[in-house]
Amino acid sequence: MPELSRRRALTAAAALAAAAGAQTVTIPSASAAEHHHSPEAFDEVYKGRRIQGRPVEGAGHHHGSGYAVFIDGVELHVMRNADGGWISVVSHYDPVTTPRAAARAAVDELQGAPLLPFPAN
Repeated sequence: MPELSRRRALTAAAALAAAAGAQTVTIPSASAAEHHHSPEAFDEVYKGRRIQGRPVEGAGHHHGSGYAVFIDGVELHVMRNADGGWISVVSHYDPVTTPRAAARAAVDELQGAPLLPFPAN
């Protein structure tokens, strides 16, 4: 039986690592796929502010979320992240799970101040 050389040991280890890596396949779960459907419309009063949200055809701004959110009739620009979370221009660094939650977070952040129109590029 031939003696195991360092070269043969390293080659065998590399082959095993490559084989193990090739067999690792990630299959998206049903819950991950569910994150990418359009959320339901909503219309409510939250802390004295009217918040609304609804799916839209052919999103009107460059983020293309396909969903519009309004606070007191002024559009709150929202964007869906790759992980399914949502952010807005008011709470950009605090992702939430739904557009309704994004609207509520914006109302909290505004602390009674009006939402000013945001010029889309």
